Amino acid sequence: MRALWNVALEQRVHMWEQRRYTLRSIEQCTHLTIARAELPWLAELPAQAAQQVLRHLDRAYDNFWNPDHPAGFPQRRKRGHQTSVSFPGQIVEIRKLNRHWAVVKIPKLGWVRFRLSRALGGVLRNATISRDGTGWHVSFGVATGRKAAAPNGRPGCGVDFGVTSSAYVSTDNAPRLKPAGLTESEKQRLLALEQRKARQIAFAKKHNGGEYGNRLRSTIAAIGKLKTREANRRQDFTHQLTTDLAKNHGFVGIEDLRVPNLTASARGTREQPGRNVAQKAGLNRSILDNCPGERRQQLAYKCDLYGSRLITVPAFHTSQTCAACGQVDPESRKGRGRLFACVHCGHEDDADHNASVEIEARARRTGGSVINSTRRRPGRRVPPSGGGGCVKPSQPPSGSPRESLGTHRERIVKTTRSSPTALP
Repeated sequence: MRALWNVALEQRVHMWEQRRYTLRSIEQCTHLTIARAELPWLAELPAQAAQQVLRHLDRAYDNFWNPDHPAGFPQRRKRGHQTSVSFPGQIVEIRKLNRHWAVVKIPKLGWVRFRLSRALGGVLRNATISRDGTGWHVSFGVATGRKAAAPNGRPGCGVDFGVTSSAYVSTDNAPRLKPAGLTESEKQRLLALEQRKARQIAFAKKHNGGEYGNRLRSTIAAIGKLKTREANRRQDFTHQLTTDLAKNHGFVGIEDLRVPNLTASARGTREQPGRNVAQKAGLNRSILDNCPGERRQQLAYKCDLYGSRLITVPAFHTSQTCAACGQVDPESRKGRGRLFACVHCGHEDDADHNASVEIEARARRTGGSVINSTRRRPGRRVPPSGGGGCVKPSQPPSGSPRESLGTHRERIVKTTRSSPTALP
C-alpha cells in the first residue's frame, strides 16, 4: 500500500512538472491493470484495495485544492506509517456467529474472525483493516440513514481548550482535566525502552550495517504498544467530552484555533537560531496532547446528531477580555497566571473560565441567542469597547458538507481481531 501510494504520487508530480497535466484515479487505474500483470508483488494486493489507494489520493488532492481545508500537499509515506488496507463494501461479507463474535470475508484472505464490539446498524459501505501497537483491527463504514436532529432547545455554552485546563466550560464551576495518558510505571518503562532502542540502533549501525535485528524490532513493538495505549486513552476522553458537550447544550462555542501555527517550532534557522526551543517543544507536545483539532472535528458531526450547533469565534484577545465589562487589557492577566483580575471593573475569576464566558458571549453575537443565557445576570455583559471583540457573522461556503448532516451518515464501527488465524 505504501509503495503504491508513493509511485502513484510520483507519477502525478512528474506529469504535472513535465506536461502541466493532472492525473486522476480513473486514468491511473488503467496503468494499475498493466502494472499488476507485470509486477507479482503488486498482483498479490487485491485489485479493489489498490483502487481504493488511488481514490484516497484523489481525496488528498481535493483537500489540498480546497481553500477552506487545512490540508497541505499530499506527502510520500515512509516506512512505519500507519498500515491499513481499505475495501469497498460490495466485496466484503459479514456473518454474525454469536453476540460477541463475527466473521468477515476479505479478498485473498477468506473468512477471518473478529470481536464484534458493537452492532453495525446500517448498510455496509466499506471496510478497513489496520494495524497498530495493540494488534490488527477492522473498521466498517455504514450508512445509517440518520438525519440531522431538530434543535434540542438547551442552553448554550462556551469552551476554552487549554493546556493547564484541558477544557473549561462556561457553565461549569471547575475545569475538566484529561487524565494522564500513562501511569508512572508505564512512563518509566517507556523511558527504559527508548534508551534500549537508542543503544540497539547504535549497535546495529556499528556492527550490522544498520540492519535491524529481532531484539530491536521487539523493542520497537513494545514502544508502539505503550504509545497506542496512550493514544486510546486520549481518544476515549475526547469522545466523552465532545459527546457531553453536544448532547447537553444548544450550541457550543469554541475558538477558531490554528493548531499548526500554535505548534510551530521555535528552532529558527542557522543564521537566526531561535530561543527557548526546548520549552517551546514541551509546550507543543502539551497542546497536541489535548488535540484541539480532533475535538473540533468530533463536535462538528456530533452537534448535528444531538440537535446542537457548533459556532467558532476568533481567538483574538479572549484571554485578555473581561467577561463582565468587556474591556481588553493585558494588565488584567499579569504574569500569565491562573487568576484574571480586571483592572477596570475589579472582576476576578479563573482565567480559563473567564475566557470560556467570553467565547460564549462571542458565539451568541455570532449566531446564538442573546436571551438563552445560563448565567444569573446575562444583561451585565456588554460589547467590548473599541470593537476588539466584535465578530461578523460567518457564512458557510456554498455547497459545504458541514451545512447539514445529510440523509446518510457513515459511522465507523471499530472491532478487533482476536488472532491472525483465518477460519475456513
